[in-house]
Amino acid sequence: MKINGTSLHSCQAMGRLNPVLRCLGGIMLLAANSAMAREYYFSPSSLEGEALQRQNVDLSLFSRSGAQLPGAYLCTVVLNKDRQDDETISFISGKQGQLEPQITPAMLRKWGVKVDRFPALAALPAKKPLPGSLGNHIPFAVATFDFETLTLRISMPQEAINSQSRGYIDPSRWDDGMPVAFADYAFSGTQNEGHAISNRENQYLNLRSGINIGGWRARNYSTWNKTDDAASWRSINTYLQHDIDSLKAQFTAGENSTQGEVFDSLQYRGVNIVSDEEMLPYSQRGFAPVIRGIASTNAEVSVRQNGYVIYQQNVAPGAFEINDIYSTTNSGDLEVTVKEADGTEHRFTQPYSSVAVMQRPGKVKYEMTAGRYRAGNNSDASEPLFVQGSAIYGVNNLMTLFGGVTHSQDYRAINGGTGVTLGELGTVSADVTAAWATLDNGKQSDGQSYRLLYSGKLTATETNFTLASYRYSTEGYYSFEDANQKYDDEDNAWLFRYNKRNRLQASISQNLFGSSLYLNGYQQDYWATDKKERSVSAGVSTLIGKTSVHLAWTYSKATDSESDQMISLSLSVPLSEWLPRAWANYNFSDSKQGYASHNLGINGTLLDDERLSYSLQQSHTNHDGDDNSSLYGSYRSQYASLNAGYYYSSDSSRQFSYGVNGGLVAHPNGITLSQPLGDQFAIVNASGASGIRFVNQRGVATDWQGNAIIPSLSAYQENSIRIDTTSLPEDVDTDETAVTVVPSRSAAVSAEFTAHVGYRALIRLRRPDGNLIPFGAMATSESPAMNAIVDDTGTLYLAGVPEQFSLKVKWGNDASQTCSARVQLDSAKHTANPAGIRTAEALCQQEQHRGH
Repeated sequence: MKINGTSLHSCQAMGRLNPVLRCLGGIMLLAANSAMAREYYFSPSSLEGEALQRQNVDLSLFSRSGAQLPGAYLCTVVLNKDRQDDETISFISGKQGQLEPQITPAMLRKWGVKVDRFPALAALPAKKPLPGSLGNHIPFAVATFDFETLTLRISMPQEAINSQSRGYIDPSRWDDGMPVAFADYAFSGTQNEGHAISNRENQYLNLRSGINIGGWRARNYSTWNKTDDAASWRSINTYLQHDIDSLKAQFTAGENSTQGEVFDSLQYRGVNIVSDEEMLPYSQRGFAPVIRGIASTNAEVSVRQNGYVIYQQNVAPGAFEINDIYSTTNSGDLEVTVKEADGTEHRFTQPYSSVAVMQRPGKVKYEMTAGRYRAGNNSDASEPLFVQGSAIYGVNNLMTLFGGVTHSQDYRAINGGTGVTLGELGTVSADVTAAWATLDNGKQSDGQSYRLLYSGKLTATETNFTLASYRYSTEGYYSFEDANQKYDDEDNAWLFRYNKRNRLQASISQNLFGSSLYLNGYQQDYWATDKKERSVSAGVSTLIGKTSVHLAWTYSKATDSESDQMISLSLSVPLSEWLPRAWANYNFSDSKQGYASHNLGINGTLLDDERLSYSLQQSHTNHDGDDNSSLYGSYRSQYASLNAGYYYSSDSSRQFSYGVNGGLVAHPNGITLSQPLGDQFAIVNASGASGIRFVNQRGVATDWQGNAIIPSLSAYQENSIRIDTTSLPEDVDTDETAVTVVPSRSAAVSAEFTAHVGYRALIRLRRPDGNLIPFGAMATSESPAMNAIVDDTGTLYLAGVPEQFSLKVKWGNDASQTCSARVQLDSAKHTANPAGIRTAEALCQQEQHRGH
């Protein structure tokens, strides 16, 4: 019997030799393992046969275990099993072809290595690669690279690593930025026409300008307002500021405001030193409020603090939310005015105060000020010299002590208090301020003010208390601001004569059955009068199917005016199935005066990065029975943020609103226009390449000089700036796509990208004998500097090249294995390629050597 041609007898015979076969098999297995341990030579003829073998191409790099092409790779960095931020690192070929990372001292600092502990290492240039291996500079340190996962693993002795909190940024990495002069502006205007109202025009400019030189910051904050023919210009504050790194504090000289954590915030003209908590990592950190309201038409929202207009913006009809207030103080109530297109106004007060602050054990937060008090705008008050100091100290995990003193010629106050953590219930603090004042009329007055603050969350009910506070003042107590009011025997001086008694404020939010509820309110009353200030707002938001529903109610009562109330209902329905990135909305509002309005509209965004937004609205009001139509749009360009709106009423009145917000920055690389800057910003230079966009930066792109501004960076934290490679112009390519910057307070930092302005090209290379350049040959260009590998069809791909350039090609060590080519791109052949890739064929000629 045979099985596949083999007799059963033969099989039985082999079975009898089984012990021998097992022995031979073991010997062969050991031999195979030994062979596998050796480096094998990969024959090029396996790819292209004898033709390639005759050209003697050197592909030995690819035959070595672990060998890869050198270059820059975006890597995952793992230090002692702790993952760091991704980093683009350059690699060179080692002796055996393996990739060796080009690690710099700056990278080591970034990863938390104690570079200064090794003097020879600290003396090396921060951004140049270490000579030799990492272990030559830090004993027992090893860096290995896994190419398959693009992971750089670093083993580092524990004593060489900073024992810092999570998120720690070494102060040596804080960047004071480059010298710049800038202006950050917000300009808005409205023009009203119609027979029902008089023609009027209003314009407003909010201007923050500054100069940065080294670590010094000079700032001015001013506003300009024009109504018809009357215009006014006011400077709110001017100051000079500098970091004090060793104290984790800021030094300020000029006009500014105190923090207001122990005492009420005061405006001053003098000097101030205050601890800066943002210099600490997030894990070691212990408020401008969000303003919500309702607009019935295209409206103008103004926010005043201490009598100054600090914010003004045009909003579309419906509910609005303001969360980008640039406040001049850390406390001081905000007066919000909503001016409708028909001229009607609604006012309410947004309480603004600091929360109870608990400090970690042993941590101190402090502030010291010496200067002259600055009264609020249009305030008739004395402006004496004063000194003030305060401190908050963490005793242990449960208790914080705080206190302070204020002293001037006619006023003295001392404060003391404690904060206690309630665990899951939050934090509560209680303090008392005793004050002795000589008033403007010569009267001596003294008293006390007792304050209770609470912030936290009731876990059982998921109730969030953003801020809840109560203050009781005795009849003889005057705050420093109130004590400096002047007395003129007029009725409008009643705040001087009727000092504050009780003040209660709270901000509460609650999630219930999938809905979000909030309640904000405050009440202030006074001694010797029954007049009160009161403001309350409440609302609920929920989702029914895909429809968002918001119901809100507001109430406000000032001391010298009647109360005002408004209720509103808002519905928002996504229209993505018919119109991408669009929503239909309906708003209803009704006020105490009986003014009711219905509004129906469509909102949405357009363009690839949603930098264009629009709003179409139609409304009806029972006030004179008017029907109103409005159009509002905003556009984020690389030069500024623009907005415009048009409103028309059935009574033939109309309003046109417009605005532009942006920045202008003069820096060593030129002058750049931008979107609003924020406190810290980056100046990108992309080697003259224009049109480069960035990830998560709507509308931002490099200008004709190759510069761009990335606004609103986080101080003392890593900020990653990434190029949007999907939107690169067809004639631009870049070696790196991400840069990380760490700006100090108010810095303008530099972010450099090496961009190649040129074309993408496929180039086929031939030799004079007609043969293609062999697979694996390395082609290099000196101008621009780049390299690429020839594929199996004699073709290589290059990006960022000009129409004419030269190449040097090498595929071995012999002189006959080197040639040079002059490339001329064919502009006609790239049009059919959707990626805009140009093509070319070039003759690669052997270089002529002396003696030949």
